[in-house]
Parts: sequence; C-alpha cells; structure tokens
Amino acid sequence: MSTRYVVLYESADDVLQRAPAQMAAHTAHYESFAERGLLVGIGTFEDPVADGAMCVLVSREAAEEFAAGDPFVVHGLVRSYRILGWNDVLA
Repeated sequence: MSTRYVVLYESADDVLQRAPAQMAAHTAHYESFAERGLLVGIGTFEDPVADGAMCVLVSREAAEEFAAGDPFVVHGLVRSYRILGWNDVLA
C-alpha cells in the first residue's frame, strides 16, 4: 500500500468557455509533473461543470505545488480545491 494525494477541483461556472484559452498552459503544467514522475493520473469527471476534476500525485508536496501553479487555478477556472491523502492498496 502507498499513500497518494488526490487534488479535487471544484470548477467555476464558466469553466467550459474559459478552458480553451488556458489549455496549452495547463497541459504543459501537468506534463511537466508527469515527466518528473510526480503525477499518477489526471482528468475531469463526466460533467466537469457539476463535478469538477481530480488528479493524483505521489506526495502532499507535489499536490500542493501542482495545484498552486496550475493555470486553471491561477486564472480562476477552479473555484476551489482540496487535497486528500488516499491509501492506494494496489500500489
């Protein structure tokens, strides 16, 4: 078992309209974490406006750094986020 850290995003109401302008920067941001081996998974829920998105990182520090620097957070496409420790029993 390994502890991972899940970042849960609550989307802004206008996220679908504003996301295209920030998508390249957001993609570069998450790809840099993935290349460094810090990001395990990322994606939206079926209805990103209602349910938001999540990502899974290998440490609390990585999760905090990821969220604080994500262009979606910086530019207000994410209304709020929280970080939760998660026990990954398959890891």
